[in-house]
Amino acid sequence: MKSTIRVPQQERSIEKKNKIIKAGYELFSEVGYYGTNTAEIAKRAGVSTGIVYGYFQDKRDILICVLEIYIDKVYLPLQEIMNNAAQPVDLHELALSVINKTIDLHRQNAKLHNTLHSLATTDEAVNAQFICLENKITEQMSAQLVKLGLNVPNITERVHLAMNIVQSFAHETVFDSHSYIDYDTMKDIVCKILVQLFAETTK
Repeated sequence: MKSTIRVPQQERSIEKKNKIIKAGYELFSEVGYYGTNTAEIAKRAGVSTGIVYGYFQDKRDILICVLEIYIDKVYLPLQEIMNNAAQPVDLHELALSVINKTIDLHRQNAKLHNTLHSLATTDEAVNAQFICLENKITEQMSAQLVKLGLNVPNITERVHLAMNIVQSFAHETVFDSHSYIDYDTMKDIVCKILVQLFAETTK
């Protein structure tokens, strides 16, 4: 689906557009995408509905901009963890930090997360953004691990697999919460799997 987002040039117009995007992010996070309408976004942003339509054709266009904020909120904390890691690498602590942060990010963005992932199956633009995010995280983490001396064969594939495992566990913890699962025990298992993926390269 093609986006029809207008790009403002004047500072005041840019500020209004950013307020609309921020309002969209807040409302989508609080009540979900389908529970929000354009009038509510306009009210939260402190502008008229007409102004919203001056920049965006509909709330789906707003969602595309909101997705960029969401990606930064998901990516930057993980990047910070990796950038703060130092030699000698404690793989257990690094894995645990990534797991805990990923769970926190899922909890903080629960409604928006579900909306975006459901839309990714039908909306090419949303799906493309998620693929871009996966690529970004995989490439950055792989490069950082090599920098830290973890020169494992096929590191890109291992990092991508590790992130899928972490994402799956975070989703299970936040959204599924089966009563028969001991999530502390499962976290320990996930952590051990991640350590095993990279332990053989520790110098």
